[in-house]
This record gives sequence, structure tokens and C-alpha cells, in this order.
Amino acid sequence: MRKTLFWFLLIVFVYSGVGVATAQQKLTFEDIFSSSFRPRTIDNINWMKDGRYYTTLYRGPQGTEIRKYDIVTGEHESVVTNSELTSKSNEKPFIIQSYQYSADESQLLIETDVEHIWRRSTKANYYVFNLNTRKLQKLTQKPGKQQYAQFSPKGDRVAFVRDNNLYWVDLKSGQETQITTDGEFNKIINGASDWVYEEEFSFAKAWFWSPDGERIAFYRFDERRVPEYQFPWYQGDGEQYPGIVRYKYPKAGHKNSIIKSGVYDIPSDTIKWIDVGSERDQYIVRVNWTQSSDILAIRRMNRLQNKQELMFANPGTGNTHIVKTEKSDTWIDENDDLTFLENGMEFIYVSEEDGYNHIYLYNMDGSLERKITRGDWEVTKFLGYNRNKKRLYYVSTEDSPLERQMYSIKIDGSGKQKMTHHTGWHNINMSRDFKYYIDEYSNSTTPPVFTLHNGEGKPIRVLEDNGDLKEELAGCNFPTKEFMKINLPEAGTLNAYMMKPPNFDPHKKYPVLMYVYGGPGSQTVTREYDSGQRAMWHRYLASLGYIIFSIDNRGTGARGRDFEKQVYKHLGKYETIDQAHAAKYLQKLDYVDPNRIGIWGWSYGGYMTAMALTHSDVFEMGISVSPVTSWKYYDTIYTERFMQTPQLNPEGYKESAPLNYADQLHGKYLLVHGTGDDNVHFQNSIEWVNALIKADKQFQTMYYPDRNHGIYGGNTRHHLFRLLTNFVEKNL
Repeated sequence: MRKTLFWFLLIVFVYSGVGVATAQQKLTFEDIFSSSFRPRTIDNINWMKDGRYYTTLYRGPQGTEIRKYDIVTGEHESVVTNSELTSKSNEKPFIIQSYQYSADESQLLIETDVEHIWRRSTKANYYVFNLNTRKLQKLTQKPGKQQYAQFSPKGDRVAFVRDNNLYWVDLKSGQETQITTDGEFNKIINGASDWVYEEEFSFAKAWFWSPDGERIAFYRFDERRVPEYQFPWYQGDGEQYPGIVRYKYPKAGHKNSIIKSGVYDIPSDTIKWIDVGSERDQYIVRVNWTQSSDILAIRRMNRLQNKQELMFANPGTGNTHIVKTEKSDTWIDENDDLTFLENGMEFIYVSEEDGYNHIYLYNMDGSLERKITRGDWEVTKFLGYNRNKKRLYYVSTEDSPLERQMYSIKIDGSGKQKMTHHTGWHNINMSRDFKYYIDEYSNSTTPPVFTLHNGEGKPIRVLEDNGDLKEELAGCNFPTKEFMKINLPEAGTLNAYMMKPPNFDPHKKYPVLMYVYGGPGSQTVTREYDSGQRAMWHRYLASLGYIIFSIDNRGTGARGRDFEKQVYKHLGKYETIDQAHAAKYLQKLDYVDPNRIGIWGWSYGGYMTAMALTHSDVFEMGISVSPVTSWKYYDTIYTERFMQTPQLNPEGYKESAPLNYADQLHGKYLLVHGTGDDNVHFQNSIEWVNALIKADKQFQTMYYPDRNHGIYGGNTRHHLFRLLTNFVEKNL
């Protein structure tokens, strides 16, 4: 349910074959899945250390190739092709799926044969390619794929995880050393996260090289006390009996893994466990090395996630001391925005302590030096600090919660400069030396334009403008969004958008389908170009004569702490009130058919749809895809962050569960779920169906065997969106 924030190490140009079809007045169902309106993108920037070059993984008809580009001229040269990637004359070259450079850029660590596990976790085979000798060596000769392999800072070692244990390899000798020995499936994990940390704290790799490459800090998860979840797996083996997927999943109120943080010292071949306190029921949300290999930073949070402590640890002794404590009446969001300055005396910290997310400068003793940014707006991404210029770079909502704009500011809080100037959404990727950045700009009607700028913001050249797609859109009657602010009782002013059918006639009455997500910190109303399948499905429905509408209810993001966190301990309550009030607002519009308003959503949006249909009678129909139907069935970290535990907040859990209101269901209802959903378990829909049957409520349901939370694979999405379309056309 969360969006992940990671630094990507690769660059991939994805050319999706933008269509050149003739202009069309009405989109077709197949346009949802075709590449006709999908923009070309530049993803996963891998900047070289001098900032003048970047590399890309090029996939062509002859195989894969790593290319090196001159950022200014655009000229490129080949670094390595997959035809070179074989260690024996009789071996078939393998496909490069991802790669990373050593610090001196003389070696590549190449990943292939990747297997996905959960949302972020993978395992693969790794090879080291020496760019000087052009020789290839397999990372390890021992059986079993590896996870999260990474060069040491000096490039002479690589560490990785295999079968829940941590290892390192001396690249010169090829000798492999096992660091931990107690790793075991569904019991002990070393160097990788457990399921709930991966999903809700957004990381799977759970080990880190020290700056000098002589130490490795790592997590140890003891998940033996965590209840095991199981679900059947039906397809793929042709056997008469299905298989079983087993993994540890802590549901709200149940026990989590016991977390330890250790530091392995390579010269002495010993592990020192860090003192993180005697409390076993807590979270270690982040572990970071400072600029010194003798100081490890640990952010510890209590189970209710309303108190966070920044601790500094001595990796030689394991001793710790608390540097900074942050408290909240509701919850604290974790982030990756902690930067230690090279002077070894200060660090940059991002927090919403004053009501909005802002950047602060602290001394290493935890005393506040200054607040750097301020205002009734949010810093949404800290890009970094240029010590030569003494300037920080960040992205914020200062212009509008619907937009993202880039700014720079001096570390003393003066000299703020806006570096982006187009109204809309800007994704920024800066080179490591801050000499250049790539700005990906779009708005609701303009597909992404990628431009290269120097560190002062001066444009250098256009990397990709999607000009042919713009021309295609100009020749089509393409449904577009109209943005608005709506004043609703109790909620105040909320942001919304409306997408009207092509050739809209204000004298006609149109049905409306509302799209909802609505979860804490989320947004559906943004000025960003969206060409995903859901967005294209909305445009297709608009072309069929439906108005598409979405509103960001109370609890959504980018508007400060007070707006977001008023839903604390009462998930679904205020959000549902706001969605129902929005529907009543729509009923009063001259061009809306007041008896034909529907609502649909996925995941938290599926939950919101179930809440809307059981807490109001304004909706004619609703569709829930992969919904939570009682928060007692969802995981600890996400649920308890907003609801506390079921033991502490029993009434909140009761009031927030559609299961308890099945007898109040109004409207025609479609429920969709994948039986292999590791995130929002199929159990939610099974119990929901039982409650609806008991209440003698008629509804329709569709389950997708073995599909996960995203419900995809093969022809699945085609089948799913046809199902959704048919239900809308029949019932709205």
C-alpha cells in the first residue's frame, strides 16, 4: 500500500512504440493495453562519478548492452555487450538484467536470472566483469542464488545474502566467507528484511558497508514468534493437489519479529551486537553509517510509531546514546532523508514536527542549529547537499499540493531559488556531484518531457519530448481532467478533478463513476500525466459517456500534518463522509444524473468503496478490487500506525470494518480479489462474502487464481478490465 522511495542504480530507455494511428473520436477498449498513448521514458539514471556521463542498459534485437552517454552531446559508446558475458567457451552468454559499478568504475557487478519474491525482494545470479581485463567471473561457485549483492567502497569485496545468511567474497582470491550461520526459512533472517518491513518500511536489502569497507552493519530478524500465514497455490505443477505458500505475516495486534542490529568486522571476523534497548516490541526503521566508520546511526521507533529516537552507536563496543527524540500525538512517517555532512559535525534531518514536512540542520550532539525551510507547504523529496556551493536541493508543494516543483536554498536558509517553472509535476534526478540534473516534467495533458540542466538550473538540451505523442493527442478527442476545489460540510476545501466525455453537452444528464483511493498520505488528484491502465480505462469510460470524478478526502497527503492525521484511530470514517458528500455535490450539478453515481477503487480504494456502500445510499453501484474488509486482517506496521492495536482501540477497529455493516449494503456491488494476494489476503474477501450472505445481500464476485495484489499476468488484466467495463455498463 505504499509507494516506495529508492535510488536506482541503472538507466533504461523504454521505447514503447508510440502509435501513429489516425485520429479517433472515441477510444477503444484495446487502447487501454496498447502502447498508442504510452510515452517514452528515461528511467533509472546511473550517473558516472564525474557527472559528465551516464550509462544505460540497452535492450536490442541482438541482446543487451551497457552504453555510456555523454550527457551534453548525447553521443554514446558501448561499455559491454552480452556477447562478452560468458566465462567458458561453450556457455551461452547471459542477459544483463541490472548492474552496478565499483567506486573506481573499473568493474561491473552484473545481475541475471532474477526471480521476484515479494514486492521488492528478489534473488539472482551475480557476475563480476573487469572492464580493464575484459574478464568475467561468477561471484560465487557455491549453489543457490544470491540477494542484494553490492561492491565494497574500495571495490575489492562483494557482500550478499543467500538462504537467510550474510556472506562476503574477496574478489582477488575468490574466497567466500560466511558471516552468519543461523539463518533459516521462517525463523531467522540475516541481511534481508522480513515481509512486513519490506512492504511497509520500503526496503528489502538490510545490510550496509561502512565507509572504509571494513565493516558491515546488518539487521537480524527473529520471526519465530510471528504467526504463519498460508494460502493454496493452484497452478503450474500439474499435480492433483495444490501447493501451499507459507510465510510469516504479523496481523494487527500480533507479535512482530524481534529485531537486532549487528556489525560484522572483517579484520577480526567477529560480530558486535548493537544495544538498541531492552524493549523487544519496537521497530528499527533505518540503519545508516555516518561519514565515519566508527559511528552508526540507528532510528528506533516504538510499536505505536508515535516516538522516534535517533541513536548513535559505537560499532566496536555496541554502545549507543540517543541524539534526538521526536514525538507525535498521532504517528510519525519514516523516511530516508538523513544526511551526514562531510565536516563530521552536522547532519540534515527532515521532519514534520512543525506541522509541515521541512528540512532541519542539527549538530552531531543533537542540538538544533537551524530550520532551513519553512512555510505552510511540504518538502516531498530531499535531493541532496552540494558542499561546494553550500546549497541544498529539494522538491516541494509550495506552489500547490497538486504539483511538485524543484528548489534550491543555502544551508543558512537564505537565497531560495525556484529551479522549475512549468506548472505541473517535476521528477528530478541529480548527478552525484550536483553539476547536472534531469527534469522529467508533465501535466495532465502533456506527456513527460525530459530535459537536461546544469546545477544552476540552466537548460542544456532536451533528452526526450514525446513530440509524436503530443501530435497524436492533438489529433484525438482525448478526455482530459478539469481540476477544481470543492467546499464540503465538515471537510472544508478538498481538491478534485472531473473528466467529462468528449463532445460534452451541458444540457444532457451524465452518469458519474467516482475513483477513490483515499488512504493516509495518498493522492489521486495531481497535475501529472498518467498513462497507466487504470487511467486509460477511465478515459475509455469517458469516451463511452461517463463522467469520471475523483476527490482527495481528509487524510490524504501533501497538505500538512493536521489535514492528514485527523483520521487517526478512525480509518474510513471521515474519508467515507467526504466521498458521500462529494457524491451529493455531484447530484446537484445540472449535467449529472443524480440516480447514476457509482464508485470504485483498488486496495485501500476497494476498502473505501465497501465503506461508501455500507455508510450511504447515494451510490448506485460500486466495485471493490482487493479490499481490506477488517483492519484486524491487515499487517501490524501499516494498520497500527494509524489505528493503534485492536487491544488499545477495539471500537475504532469495529467502526472501521465493512464486515460489521454488511446488512447496510446499498447498490449493486462487484467484489474482485486474487487468491494469491500476499498483501491484502484473500481472507478479507472470504469473510466479507460470508457476512454479505448472512445479511442476504446480493452481489457479484470474481476471484483470480494465484494472482497477487496487482492481479496481472498473461491475459489477466484484459479479462479484469473487460469484467469491470461490463459491470459499469450494465449497472450505471
